[in-house]
Amino acid sequence: MMKSMARRAFLTGIGATIGGLALSRADVASGDASQTVELPFANGGRSLAAYPQKRPLIVLTSRPVQLETPFEIFNDGLLTPNDAFFVRWHLAGVPTSVDPTKYALTVRGLVDKPATISLADLKADFEPSEITAVCECAGNSRGFFQPRVAGGQWANGAMGNARWRGVRLNDVLARVGVAATAKTVRFSGMDGPVLPATPKFRKSLDLDVADGQDVLLAYEMNGEPLPLLNGYPVRLVVPGWFATYWVKMLNDIEVRDTPDDNFWMTTAYRVPAAPCGCQDPGTKVPTVPISRLAVRSFITNLAPGSSVDRQGKVAVQGIAFDSGSGIAKVMFSSDRGASWSPATLGADEGRYGFRQWSASFATEPGKQYGLQCAATSVDGSTQLAAPTWNASGYMRNVIETVDVEAAS
Repeated sequence: MMKSMARRAFLTGIGATIGGLALSRADVASGDASQTVELPFANGGRSLAAYPQKRPLIVLTSRPVQLETPFEIFNDGLLTPNDAFFVRWHLAGVPTSVDPTKYALTVRGLVDKPATISLADLKADFEPSEITAVCECAGNSRGFFQPRVAGGQWANGAMGNARWRGVRLNDVLARVGVAATAKTVRFSGMDGPVLPATPKFRKSLDLDVADGQDVLLAYEMNGEPLPLLNGYPVRLVVPGWFATYWVKMLNDIEVRDTPDDNFWMTTAYRVPAAPCGCQDPGTKVPTVPISRLAVRSFITNLAPGSSVDRQGKVAVQGIAFDSGSGIAKVMFSSDRGASWSPATLGADEGRYGFRQWSASFATEPGKQYGLQCAATSVDGSTQLAAPTWNASGYMRNVIETVDVEAAS
């Protein structure tokens, strides 16, 4: 009941006009879904709710809004539909209306010509650029960590793959002129804290990363304006990096000559400095800010506990991705890793996006099978055979197992 009330409180304020489409009270009515799902870990019961511009998604929290993509959606195609794309806000003060004609992006700090750029100017004055890239929450799959850790208990659906269109950040930085002493670029958006003592959400990138060719100020997602809950009207897109850097409703860029000492860089979103990003439970270790995605792969067409054909060949398909070197191969096993065979890779739709793969295995009546897939990146990165642990529940990339049984 409390989740439903909080959701309605958020929804009834929404009045964003996106491309001339106003979200009305009629949209809110679809948020009254009473369906539930059970995620495969302790305390995994969740409700499903349809927020404006969203189909029913798994509700992690309603204040701030955190919605998980039901995993079966990843089998429908390489691009995650906008209305099914996961949602993760850090602060509850998310604007419920955005007037695109009044939107302004401030670019300031160590620049020659500080600027305030409208949405219309962003689209008209800079060359558009498009890239397909996976956006993955750092805490994706946190619910599977053992021992359990604090934070949102996501299953595997806090990720999505989209075709992002906008302008290159380095074109905007070139327009304003970055000082020779600049070292970092800080980003913040329109969301804000409920309490004054809560730090505003800000993230920073080293200048060499921010100035890369692939970092975008995106205003479209899969050929449409960004959904409000995914950062309308403009969000930062940092391909190959975890979603914490993909600042939504971006309205402020500050070029700096010092490292960022704000809470969201020095305290939150940090991982052990060890190459594995791991630590033993109960220990304290040096940490660094989280950065690039880990290589991962999933089976998408079969869920744990599925019953498959009693005898014959069963088709298996899935997805793989990494931080941008590209997927070199995916291996498949039907016997919990005792033996492996190469899967067939689908078309390469871009090194930052999902790569589809397919395989098959033979079944016998009544026999159980432990299906696994393991991806290797072009740079040689591989998935782990056993899970590692860190106190934040970040960067899980263990080889997952899907147990199925052939009908008797």
